[in-house]
Amino acid sequence: MRSRIASCSCGQLRIEVQGEPLGVGVCHCLACQRRTGSVFAALAGFAAPYKVLGSATEYLRVGDQGSRFKFRFCPVCGTTVFHTEEGHEQSWVAVAVGAFADPNFPPPEDSVYDCRRHSWVRLPRGTNTYEKDPA
Repeated sequence: MRSRIASCSCGQLRIEVQGEPLGVGVCHCLACQRRTGSVFAALAGFAAPYKVLGSATEYLRVGDQGSRFKFRFCPVCGTTVFHTEEGHEQSWVAVAVGAFADPNFPPPEDSVYDCRRHSWVRLPRGTNTYEKDPA
């Protein structure tokens, strides 16, 4: 089974995941824009188990539908590397696609909060779009 390692900018915080992503998506919500400092967040979900190396600071965010997400970022460089949903930590993890630093990483299949997408952002052909969160 293929192993992938995602890392923060300074390399102190890393996460190792196994296998192919369960899904890849982008989120254009304002919270993700602010969290990443970009116009969207690109995330890939992976099944557990996963291995965290280094220390992380956590930030808890409550989603529009009440889900509680714990974002983990490096206390040294500030890079957000991954997050989990409370109650599902042992099932899956979402990893920031950019933290893999792999230009061949699979493209997004889904785009959520498309109502907040910047007009100049173009999605890959065939990407499923949702005005808000379909969950």
